[in-house]
This record gives sequence, structure tokens and C-alpha cells, in this order.
Amino acid sequence: MSLMTDKGGFDWPALMRLGIRGLGLKPDEFWRLTPAELLLMLGTGSGTAPMGRTRLDELAKAFPDEGVMKGQDDG
Repeated sequence: MSLMTDKGGFDWPALMRLGIRGLGLKPDEFWRLTPAELLLMLGTGSGTAPMGRTRLDELAKAFPDEGVMKGQDDG
């Protein structure tokens, strides 16, 4: 679901549904939020997305474990 219109503005009906129905905000709570605060609460535009499994696998291949560290066992 896009939160922006084709013209680059906010899709207010969609944002209202997400804020009021999805987050359980009361209408006055919804309207007191800035767009940035609302998007942060919705989990969008909040920075870098968490690493997915594919990226984790890439890193594991690039930096494999060298075995058990000295002084540690696997139990």
C-alpha cells in the first residue's frame, strides 16, 4: 500500500485507516501527529530496514566462522 498519491501528496484516507483502525488512535490523536510521527509509528520512513535472510547468508559466506575460539567450547 502506497502512502503517497500519484501527485506526491499524502494519501490521507489510507493514512487515516492505518492510524485509526490499525494503530487504534482516536481521531484527535491522529490529527495531532505530524506526518513524520505517524510514519514512524507505522514503521515506514524510520531508517534502514532490518537485514533480511538473504543478506545474512551473504555476510556468512563473506565472513565465515573460523571454528571455535581459543578457550571456548561449544557446550
